[in-house]
Amino acid sequence: MAGTIRGVVAAIITPITRDAQPDHASLIELARALLRNGCDGLNLLGTTGEATSFTLEQRIGVMAAAARHLPPARLMVGTGAAAVGDAVRLSKEAADLGFSAVLLLPPFYYKGVTDSGVTEYVGAVVEATRDSSIPIFLYNFPALSGIPYTLPLINALIDRFGTRIAGLKDSSGDMAYARSVAALPSGLAVYPSSEACLLDARAGTFAGCISATANLNSRLCASAYHEADGDALTRALAIRNLFNGRPLIPGIKALMAVAHADPQYAALAPPLTRLSKREETELRDQYLALSAGSWGARICA
Repeated sequence: MAGTIRGVVAAIITPITRDAQPDHASLIELARALLRNGCDGLNLLGTTGEATSFTLEQRIGVMAAAARHLPPARLMVGTGAAAVGDAVRLSKEAADLGFSAVLLLPPFYYKGVTDSGVTEYVGAVVEATRDSSIPIFLYNFPALSGIPYTLPLINALIDRFGTRIAGLKDSSGDMAYARSVAALPSGLAVYPSSEACLLDARAGTFAGCISATANLNSRLCASAYHEADGDALTRALAIRNLFNGRPLIPGIKALMAVAHADPQYAALAPPLTRLSKREETELRDQYLALSAGSWGARICA
């Protein structure tokens, strides 16, 4: 299916400058490193990329910089927004820049909206990108959006928009739900958000994973997916498990600062804030303990 990146997709962080702007140069450098070190693709401007903390123009600037310097066929990009007009504009820009697919959150401010309301929102993006037919991947993250892409809603969207609804990223953590979506007759490409699915993805159940922690363990994830390396998967999941009970994005960025020896990687856009010094030190020490020995070079990009 056009737009489907198979395998390991990192939900790439967005590095931020000292004056709180997206750092295009650092983003491109990081993206190239991830693509060299095991990632089959990248998800730009998702939750881990802090997309909703940036203005429309900042998001478009990040997209344009990425498309200039990276292979767009290996990039998907989050274009969801609370305002349908913003989602439309971002999705049109993504199509014009040649991204492989857009990931579309449902409109996430009003709660209790009807399926018909979500369908109208998705329909506006479908219509605006009709000429390019860029694949639309639904982004299911009800813990943050407050609106789930339920199976009846997904079926309704497929009935109305056909193959324009090409897949789904699931950040609910509900593997039974992800399997149910993957089993639909339409054959959607489904990406759970955890590396734990990689052997199932290798077997064809899923298209792959779109993972925040692939920023840190891309080589291990690649070994698991491409070589069926169970030990690598165990190591990858050990890194993922470091974030259990911890704020994920501040934690990821704190460890990116360690892995790349650049403290600026830890910077966050408001309203997110850094971990405390104690928390960062504890997380760093646990990560470095996992990285020690012969596996260290396979963990860090």
